[in-house]
Amino acid sequence: MEWTEIMGHVGAVLSSITFIPQVLQAWKTKSVGDLSMNMLLIVITSTVVWLVYAFSLNLLPVIIANSIIFVLSAILIYFKLTFKEAPKK
Repeated sequence: MEWTEIMGHVGAVLSSITFIPQVLQAWKTKSVGDLSMNMLLIVITSTVVWLVYAFSLNLLPVIIANSIIFVLSAILIYFKLTFKEAPKK
């Protein structure tokens, strides 16, 4: 494996884990009021675009990273739609 492939896989892992703390926090607290639905929709749309691009060029690190980000973003959208917002103080 060449160093560029290694860097691609490291980048994929780092990109993929960015949403894990937010998903865990939202699950634990059942609170997503501060999350922007617009941001989540932009992220999920961009991952779809990246996936189309990556599949067309067979770029495994990009496919892996964006697949994971897609799933985590979808989970956050699900939480945003199902968790009740805390009452405003």
